[in-house]
Amino acid sequence: MLTIRLRRVGAKHNALFRVVVSDSRKRPTSDVLEQVGFYNPNTEPPEIRIDTDKVDAWQQKGAQMSETVRSLVKKAKKAKADAPSS
Repeated sequence: MLTIRLRRVGAKHNALFRVVVSDSRKRPTSDVLEQVGFYNPNTEPPEIRIDTDKVDAWQQKGAQMSETVRSLVKKAKKAKADAPSS
């Protein structure tokens, strides 16, 4: 089964996270199918960059989101909707 989850990167005490699609039976540090976003909780406000179109495409293929990723995607979609269009 495919899972959209966080993968920790960055230095000790300075965690950064990638939002990745991977096999749920493998470790989060193993090979990933695709990176669909980025999350930096160390900034104020936290930086969330997620390609919601790719997330939706992977969900159509059967991928399930973790609880944390689900809340981040919800925030990213809200921010995208609130952003002024040029």
